Parts: sequence; C-alpha cells; structure tokens
Amino acid sequence: MFQNVLAFPQLQMLSREQCETVHRASLEILRRTGVRVYHDGALALLRETDAIINDDNLVRLPPGLIEWALAQAPSRLALCQRGGDQVIAPLEGQRVSFGSGSDCPNYLDPRTGDRRPFTSADVVECIHVVDALPELAFCMSMGIPSELATSNAYRQQFALMIEHTSKPIVFVCDDVADCEASTAMASAAAGGIEQLRINPTLLLYSEPSTPLKHSETATGKLLYMAEQRLPIVHSPAPMMGGTAPVTLAAGLALGNAEVLSSLVMHQLKHPGAPFVYGSGLHHMDMRTTISVYGAPEFQLARVAVMEMGRYYDLPTWGYAGHSDSCVMDEQAASDATFSVLIALLTGTNLAHDVGYLEAGLTTSPELMVFTAEIIAMMRRFMGGMSLDAEALALDVIHQAGPGGDFLTAKHTRNHFREHWQPKLFTRQRLAEWAAEGSQRLGDRLREKTIGIIESHQPAPLPDNVRAEIAYILKTGPAARL
Repeated sequence: MFQNVLAFPQLQMLSREQCETVHRASLEILRRTGVRVYHDGALALLRETDAIINDDNLVRLPPGLIEWALAQAPSRLALCQRGGDQVIAPLEGQRVSFGSGSDCPNYLDPRTGDRRPFTSADVVECIHVVDALPELAFCMSMGIPSELATSNAYRQQFALMIEHTSKPIVFVCDDVADCEASTAMASAAAGGIEQLRINPTLLLYSEPSTPLKHSETATGKLLYMAEQRLPIVHSPAPMMGGTAPVTLAAGLALGNAEVLSSLVMHQLKHPGAPFVYGSGLHHMDMRTTISVYGAPEFQLARVAVMEMGRYYDLPTWGYAGHSDSCVMDEQAASDATFSVLIALLTGTNLAHDVGYLEAGLTTSPELMVFTAEIIAMMRRFMGGMSLDAEALALDVIHQAGPGGDFLTAKHTRNHFREHWQPKLFTRQRLAEWAAEGSQRLGDRLREKTIGIIESHQPAPLPDNVRAEIAYILKTGPAARL
C-alpha cells in the first residue's frame, strides 16, 4: 500500500541550462581574453596543444581543450585516515565533510578570551580539538606560529598536523619544495608513495591569482601534485568589486574560467590526476574594503559554485563555520549556522574554514566546537523523513485509538532514538537550569572547549615515522620519495 519513500530537504538555484550559460561565458573568457601563465613548464605543455600563445605568456584556450581536460579528471576520490585505508572524507555525489581553516595570524584563547599571535602550542591545541570532534573530518593548520622561521613554517605546520591527528590533512605551502617535504612526510606515515596514492591522506590547497593569472609558484605546485597523482584543489578567490566584476554572475564566470584553465594544465601534466573544483567567490564591502564571509551574497556564491562543480561532475570544495565577527558571539553563531546549512544543502564535498573569525584573521576553537553541534543538528535535518508503512504507523495509531497515548508503545521504543539529542545546547526548564548554575551557552561552550584541549590525546605516530619526519624537516625530502 505504501512505498518506502524518503523525503529530503533540497536546494537548487541554477538549472542545467543556466550552468551551461555560465560555462559558455567562461569558455568565451578563455578564448577571447585568455590567461597569463608565468610557468615555463606549463607553457611548454600548452605549446603542444592548439592553445594560442602570444606576448610570451598570454594563453588563449580553445573550447575543445577544456572539454578534453574535463573528460580526463576523475569524478570522485577519497581522503583516508593516517596509516590505513579507512575513508574519512569521501568526495563524491553530495556527501559533505567539514574541516578547519588555515593560516590565521591570530588565536582567540578560550581560557582568557584574549586575541594574540598564534604559537605552535596553540596550533597543537586546535589540532586536538579537530581530532576530538567526530563532526570534523579533516584538518587544516588553523594558525601561523609566530615563533617559527619563515623558511620552513609550512613544513613545521604539516609535521604538527600529521603528529597530532590521524584525520586527513588539507595543507598549504609556499612552493614546490614545501610540497615535496609534506608529501615525503605523508608517505612516511603511509608506508610509501604508492600507498599514499592508493589511500591519500593529504590534499593541497592552492590558488591561481585573480584576475586570470597563473603565477610561477602556484602553477609549479599544481603541476607537482598532478605529477604525483595526489589530490589538489586549485581554487581562485575572486573578490567582486575588487579583483572581479561586482556582480555574482560575472564573478562566477571569471572564477570558473580560472578553475578550468588550471584544470587544463593539471590534466596535461598527468591525465586522470585527482582535482577538486572550487572557487572562493567573495565580495568587497565597499564601506570597509573587507572581503566578506558572513553575507547572503557569499552563500549565494557557494550555491552557484557547488552547482557548477556538480555540472562538471567534479568533487567540490567550499566553506562553512566562519564569521566576520571578531569574537565568539551571537553574530558568529548566526553566520556559522547559515553556512553549515548551505554546505549541506548544496552537497559541498569538502567544507573548510570551521573556526574562522574576523574574515579569516583569527581562529577560535570555541567556534569549532559550536559548529560541530550545528553540523550534527543540521545533518539530522538533512536526513529528512521516511514515508513507508513503518513510519506512518497506521496500526500503532489504530491500536492506541482516540484519546490514547504512545509513550509505552513498542514503536516508540524502536524509533525515539532517531530524534536528535544535543550535546551542547540545553532543553532544561528554568528551575532545573538555575539549580545547575544558570550557565549560558557561552559558558558551556568554553567549558567543553577547554576540556577537549586539556584531555584529548590523539593516536600517536609510530616512533620510526616520527624519526623519519624529523629527518625530512632537517635535511629535506629529496631522497625520501
């Protein structure tokens, strides 16, 4: 009589025809305007195609070359747990994994409420928070330790992450040498480069330069990851009204062109190498000149970018759990909640920046813990409802009859745990809440965050891997891959 039908919340903004419109606009940008490529190796690859290169490095790409690159790139990949083959972050379909952000100069200390420059100890505390929260599936560095030498700060960051979490790592770096060092460290933990390729535990986050420039450094990293057959997201950051036209449509088309031109070079280096689609489309607040995170336009951009990624059948990269607020307050909570819901509704495969405040200048572990609660809540919302016979419970209703109750029904015992239970929020009435100290959410949040920092112990690295990583940090990666 009743079909087993599941009903889920859904969101769509761009139809397939509208995605095609954006695609054609990007093709026209690449055909007519072109991109500047400042990397000799990439230019050599492009000269072997029917791309047109003028003025030494102005590259115009024909549509057929872009279509070829799109056909080569894999539509799914997975990030795995350190030292094994367990998939932690599957990048396929509309499955969503959340993680922290990278490289904030400032740390918002949950113990004191002080905002101060990051130290390595602060980075370790934040990594422990990520490792402890099951709602966060991957780790980024979150802070730039102020005491580290700039020549190898990114390698030190990676070493801290690989030591203090077994979750996959999304890393950033200065140059190819840093890529090599991080890859060597991850290879040591994986049992070799081939094992790392089979069960990747890292993904590089890098960027072309908007508008329409591929620097020597960024392109070198792009080609290195393709050569190693390890995953990369090469995500531009067009800022509407600054480095991009002020309208969403134009910013979307421009950023898309930058992604597509990156993908061409990436696939020319190694067809089939894993590539994640993303564009950090922001807008400039003309009153403050700040690149805005907490805005409806930013979330509209997230929807559009994710729909373009799905149009191309590529894994997607996006944002969640962030705010323009300078502290962990009501504004931060509102921004984080909105962004988590959009990430889940759009099916963003990797949603980063959980914990970002001050538009990416400050990391707050309290915001990470708060966002974890929101992720759990919104995942239940996204779970929707069943409409099968068991869920409709007509026999149960009939048995109870008019005026009956369902508290002791077997059906209730079988299903009541399907309703979400908060870990941080409270459902107490006033008298009970007052009797337990009248703690506000901020009090409970601070207490839980400090508890994680002081008590969580991540899975340790084997001693031989620790020694190998120390050797790589000291001498470089050349002989280790």
